[in-house]
Amino acid sequence: MLGEFLKAQVKEIRDFNVVKGFLNISVADTAWLDLFRQVLVKDDFGTFPSNGQKVMVEYSSPNTNKPLHLGHLRNNFLGYSVSEILKANGCQVIKANLINDRGIHICKSMVAYQKFGNNETPQSAGLKGDHLIGKYYVLFDKEYKKQIEELKAKGLKEEDAEKEAPVLKEAQEMLRKWEEGDKNIIELWKKMNGWVYEGFEATYKMIGVDFDKYYYESNTYLLGKELVEEGLKNKVFFKKPDGSVWVDLTSDGLDQKLLLRGDGTSVYITQDLGTADLKYKDFQAGKSVYVVGNEQDYHFNVLKLILKKLGRSYAEGVYHLSYGMVDLPSGKMKSREGTVVDADDLIQEMIETAEKHTTELGKIEGFSKEEARALYKILALGALKYFLLKVDPKKRMLFNPQESIEFQGNTGPFIQYTHARISAIVRKAKELGINTSPDNYKNHQTLHPSEKEVIVLLNNFPKKISESANEYAPSVMAQYAFDLAKEYNRFYADVSIFNEENKEALTFRITLSAAVAKILKKSMKMLGIEVPERM
Repeated sequence: MLGEFLKAQVKEIRDFNVVKGFLNISVADTAWLDLFRQVLVKDDFGTFPSNGQKVMVEYSSPNTNKPLHLGHLRNNFLGYSVSEILKANGCQVIKANLINDRGIHICKSMVAYQKFGNNETPQSAGLKGDHLIGKYYVLFDKEYKKQIEELKAKGLKEEDAEKEAPVLKEAQEMLRKWEEGDKNIIELWKKMNGWVYEGFEATYKMIGVDFDKYYYESNTYLLGKELVEEGLKNKVFFKKPDGSVWVDLTSDGLDQKLLLRGDGTSVYITQDLGTADLKYKDFQAGKSVYVVGNEQDYHFNVLKLILKKLGRSYAEGVYHLSYGMVDLPSGKMKSREGTVVDADDLIQEMIETAEKHTTELGKIEGFSKEEARALYKILALGALKYFLLKVDPKKRMLFNPQESIEFQGNTGPFIQYTHARISAIVRKAKELGINTSPDNYKNHQTLHPSEKEVIVLLNNFPKKISESANEYAPSVMAQYAFDLAKEYNRFYADVSIFNEENKEALTFRITLSAAVAKILKKSMKMLGIEVPERM
């Protein structure tokens, strides 16, 4: 019989049974212990060699007419985490940020600033630059709505009133002047955008994301126009009587897509074509990942299809990492109405919540004020990042700040606290002079079931990195970190560590604990999350 043969011939197999024709085998404790001693304790465990793949991940991509909000945070955390996971899987990664620094949206803020600004600056207003410009974007919308109502009162239909509102026409005229290089408009644009960039950088530093390369749509939209000319010349695109340029995608199951307006101004797809070309010329990345919300699914289908029609070799490598929106209990956010949850405000609120929660639980005894403040920030960002990353990117989600900061359940602070608990165990072992060399538990032969489960999970770490990378899903790594932390806490509750009289068992359990801490730290680092040594 196969089971009997395997049990007799393979020392790693302890026992077997047969259930409904299926052979179930049980692996011997010594096999798991050998695996742990030889592989899992190594510092480079879970490190993949270079696979020769070059990947660009474009994320954040903010508009310069408003500060970052909760939705942007999900984007930034996804992009950063996917980049780190791909690196861990052996890819060469370029983190890119395409700044949407031109177009009708920024012209709206500029028109409002001209009308209502009175030369206000971030310094005079006491506001971050991105917050100041966001204020004028909201003011534009209020003025626009007021003018629409005034035109409707004069007998215009709403649709016509929306097109004829003077303030909108001013913004459209400003865009035309900007594209023509009007000196005064360009100066105002540079000044206002400069304020915004300072604000963005402060937020990026706070949330711990970075970029290898910045692109600016103001530098790429003309490249897009060149591609439109190329497409016209090669009869891939066509021109309508009003001078606008289109591509016909009806044979591909889509529709006709505008590429250039009749007045010669570009649209989003124009500049995205130019940017895609420039990105490939700069880095020759075989894969280009765009981290953009799922409301742009159609846009990226069109982009990829047009690049294929233009004969671009890199078109097949275009990948849209589509993610769902983030809702709050109060409903959907709208930037132009000023109802968004500002990223800076949310982070500060999370830090305050972390302070209150941590203080109530008494987890900062012996901390100086500076150490406590640093811990609050680590916990707040860990809670926020983990909550936004643990959900499959494709799913729309509801963000609950209070739930995210809990120390129990599937949360960042639960995993962070587990790491801190293990760090305390390792520190105590050092104080007691316990030598955790493999030689000191080489004769250890038996495992508690919970110890075995922890080893099984540790062994899965490389597989989870690859799975997370292949699916562009930090949620896979987040779930793995939670499962490992949860299983470790079960082990901690089931077996004694420092009260263990068998020295080899004691040494093994401390070494196992240290290995869990190491993998938790690596896993959370891929999510952009710090883990504290003390709590």
